Amino acid sequence: MTDIQELLLSHIRDVADYPEPGVMFKDITPLLADPAAFAALTDALAEVGTREGATKVVGLEARGFILGAPVALRAGLGFIPMRKAGKLPGATLSQAYELEYGSAKIEVHAEDLSADDRVLVVDDVLATGGTAEASVQLVRRAGAEVAGVAVLMELSFLGGRERLERILAGAPLEAMLRV
Repeated sequence: MTDIQELLLSHIRDVADYPEPGVMFKDITPLLADPAAFAALTDALAEVGTREGATKVVGLEARGFILGAPVALRAGLGFIPMRKAGKLPGATLSQAYELEYGSAKIEVHAEDLSADDRVLVVDDVLATGGTAEASVQLVRRAGAEVAGVAVLMELSFLGGRERLERILAGAPLEAMLRV
């Protein structure tokens, strides 16, 4: 384990039986509260964007906003929020995806991405991959190229990596931590 991985992991709290019995929730709020750990994470994610030639960062609602905005700022890139349906004013593009017990939609402003953009998608956790897959599809539908997906933590036992790698067409999927 690298020094940054040890630092990040030491600031993630396990919360048993949340949000329901049998689930071990990974709480990142202690990491966000520690400026050194938060800065280290921001630097590591920004480096992915720089290395992959990203021009914009898309942050997925809601914790992807918390991580993605400082990453964009640190890398000198624009930040685009990708939100739950009905939360953005004006013309949007939307993408539906399946959840464990139903479906959902995410949206982005139609004019925020163009064919000139290479987009780094940033989120806190990669679980089953449904939201990340929908975000990749939505970036492409907006005409932009996917530079990669970067997350703080991958819950590897849920299979999201396999699902996402099938559609990334060689773009990297980077997880700072795999649990």
